Parts: sequence; C-alpha cells; structure tokens
Amino acid sequence: MRFVFDTNVLVSALLFEESKPAQAFYSAFNNGEILLSAGLVNEIHEVIYRKKFDRYIAKEQREMFLIALVQTGILVQITETINVCRDPKDNMILELAVSGEADVIISGDKDLLALSPFRGISILTPGDSISIL
Repeated sequence: MRFVFDTNVLVSALLFEESKPAQAFYSAFNNGEILLSAGLVNEIHEVIYRKKFDRYIAKEQREMFLIALVQTGILVQITETINVCRDPKDNMILELAVSGEADVIISGDKDLLALSPFRGISILTPGDSISIL
C-alpha cells in the first residue's frame, strides 16, 4: 500500500512515540510505501525545527527522523495542481496522493477528512488507519 501522511501526523509521530500517529506511521513504514514530495519534505523540515520543539526533542533526533523519512520514502513528482480544499495548504497533500497513486492519506485535518474518499483515495485518521495496517 502507498501512504501519504500530513505534516501534523508526522510531527506527532516524532514527538509522541506511543501515540496513534506513531503507531500508524511505523506500521505504514514497515508494511508499505510512504510517499513524499519536495514541498512536503520542506514543510516537515520547517515545522520540526521550530524553536518551540527544542525543549521536547533534541535536534539530532529530529534530524535522524527526517533523514530516515527521506531515505526510505518515495519522492513523487507532482503532476497535477489541485484546488479543492478549504485550506489551500492541504491541496499539497491531495496533489501528492494523486500524483503518487496513493491508497491512503492519513490525516487528522478535518478539511481533508471531509473529502474522503478523494478520487478513490481513502482519507483516514491515524486511529482508523491502524485497523487496516
């Protein structure tokens, strides 16, 4: 299976090792393919290196997480522009999923969840995705 994770789920997986986002991420990591785009990697990088996270997780751990994600993920070239989401930043996730022929988007974002299924791609919360993994 091919998975797309939104940034918030990935950050939660990094920060909270026992959380549902972490369980969903590591299950997908071990049992499928995680799709990435240059835009998503840039956003993840920008978010995890925010100063507010310094007291929760060492920069070295953030760097290792990002390196592992990029090394094992599949970098997808975006082939289609999509403008359907109420929050324009969420369109990047839809573009990645469509361009990479994802099976599932994992997100806690209500704007994305409201679109499920999107062009045959399920959009699930981390908790709901655990049951299919």
